[in-house]
Amino acid sequence: MTIRLLITDDHPIVRDGLRGIFTVDEGFEVVGEAADGTEAVTLAEKLRPDVVLMDLRMPGADGVSAITELAARGNPAKVLVLTTYDTDSDVLPAIEAGATGYLLKDAPREELFRAVRAAARGEAVLSPAVASRLIGQMRAPAKEPLSARELEVLGLIADGRTNKDAARKLFISEATVKTHLLHVYAKLGVNDRAAAVAQAFKLGLLGGGS
Repeated sequence: MTIRLLITDDHPIVRDGLRGIFTVDEGFEVVGEAADGTEAVTLAEKLRPDVVLMDLRMPGADGVSAITELAARGNPAKVLVLTTYDTDSDVLPAIEAGATGYLLKDAPREELFRAVRAAARGEAVLSPAVASRLIGQMRAPAKEPLSARELEVLGLIADGRTNKDAARKLFISEATVKTHLLHVYAKLGVNDRAAAVAQAFKLGLLGGGS
């Protein structure tokens, strides 16, 4: 299946470079380019791409605003942030707004391809540097207990539910589920869903399971 891409960046040379990278692989099709968040939302609604590559800091409407607007409109496109910035003030708002992944522009071509394919499948994608920073920022004081809602989310994940299933079950957004999971990872000292579930069972947080 060909993954349809919308490239969003305020620098024409970056858009040209990304288009060139993806054009050489038959698994991708660049269906449009946007120079800011407003244009990205408009084109995403019109073109219905599978994945939007989203820069964050742009004149006018920035990336987080665009991600928030796409989520509010129920647009099915997955958003993969592709930026130079990995600061705490950039990463967390993008993830909370609903971004499926966060990658830095210095990522190798193959890593970028893998990230786009994973994002198209709805899988969370974080570059190692971003994951470490995110965990570091949200790491709570030692042994801080999980909240009741975090335990609810983790319990549903342990039952094999997807983020979408958990969101629907708890009447919250997928972005909120992701945020709860990131807090769980930080508190348990792990980096992914499987490790979080395993650690929770080890600590007796999920009882005997279901």
